[in-house]
Amino acid sequence: MTAGAGKIRPLVAGNWKMNGLKAGLHEALTVRDALTAPLANIAADVMIAPPATLLLAMADACHPGPLSFAGQDCHVNASGAHTGDISAEMLKESGATAVIVGHSERRADHGETDRIVQSKAAAARRAGLTAIICLGETIGERNAGLALSVVARQLKNSVPDGATAADTVIAYEPVWAIGTGLTPSPADVAEVHGLIRRDLITRFGAEGAAMRLLYGGSVKPDNARVLLTVDNVNGALVGGASLKASDFLAIVRAYES
Repeated sequence: MTAGAGKIRPLVAGNWKMNGLKAGLHEALTVRDALTAPLANIAADVMIAPPATLLLAMADACHPGPLSFAGQDCHVNASGAHTGDISAEMLKESGATAVIVGHSERRADHGETDRIVQSKAAAARRAGLTAIICLGETIGERNAGLALSVVARQLKNSVPDGATAADTVIAYEPVWAIGTGLTPSPADVAEVHGLIRRDLITRFGAEGAAMRLLYGGSVKPDNARVLLTVDNVNGALVGGASLKASDFLAIVRAYES
């Protein structure tokens, strides 16, 4: 296991966002096959969050195997008159073991508040899914010296009471780094992840100490090993680089032992 992961088993999760048709299922199959190859020795869990239209097909195609799957969002309710929405229970039935909530694109495009994100994380727990709760500041907030206070506020208000290491993962994704090719320095990542860890321990004790903290935001094969060895970084939430198996596996292999 690489430095920075400690005793916490890392997680590398690929967020396909609104990309992917059935013709692209071979990318997931390639990842699965690489993880199950006789010489594979990856000391990390690996997950893909495809669009909802592919979740069931991908989970079925890759079963059995070490690759797991997540939804990209869920509704707070288990069912009801919510046209176009998908419940956590529906994701679970389709093969998901986790769901991303509070991604900055959901916060920006759909006006999701910390309170909504907290409700979605609670819904994930209700359905037996792990909630991957996203946090992160904008470039304006960072330039104004507000990065730590913004992340601390999002963390406090987005994580539901009673969260555990088994049902909660925190992903720090500076908004200004997502899809831009820009990344914060390792020192900046360590500072934010250190704050998150301290606040989690203060609130949740041993459970907070054991929660996985992912870094996301322009994670690529050429910077993964540096970012994933930062203190309190226990894996990555990967965007565009997860769409191609070769790129995604190059990131995953940062945890090859």
